[in-house]
Amino acid sequence: MSINATLFVQLVVFLILALFTMKFVWPPIAKALDERAQKIADGLAAADKAKSELTAVNKRVEQELSATRNETASRLADAERRAQAIIEEAKARATEEGNKIVAAARAEAEQQTIAAREALREQVAVLAVKGAEQILRKEVNAGVHADLLNRLKTEL
Repeated sequence: MSINATLFVQLVVFLILALFTMKFVWPPIAKALDERAQKIADGLAAADKAKSELTAVNKRVEQELSATRNETASRLADAERRAQAIIEEAKARATEEGNKIVAAARAEAEQQTIAAREALREQVAVLAVKGAEQILRKEVNAGVHADLLNRLKTEL
């Protein structure tokens, strides 16, 4: 065979192979590549969407955390204010109760002082009567001289 015939046969075989490849082999490969490219594009789009959703969720979480921190701080401040009010109220009640106790003690001391004075007056009156009896060497009747003894008590 000559070189021209060989070249011609090889050209024909090549063209048949190229047509067969373009008709039967190339479309499934192109289809598989297109499907793969579509899956990759869908995956990238889903990743971008998930990333944007993650960013939005992170922002929402930060806002919720901030709101929670603010609410917690305000609740703590309210609790602190209530505690101070309770403490002040307890102090006021304790002061009031202490003042009542002091006033009661003063009143009781005043009553005891008055009672002691009365007892002392009675004793002085009795001693005065005894002293007068001894001076006069006779008995002084307390019933008869009650007016005089009462004046003596009031003067003491």
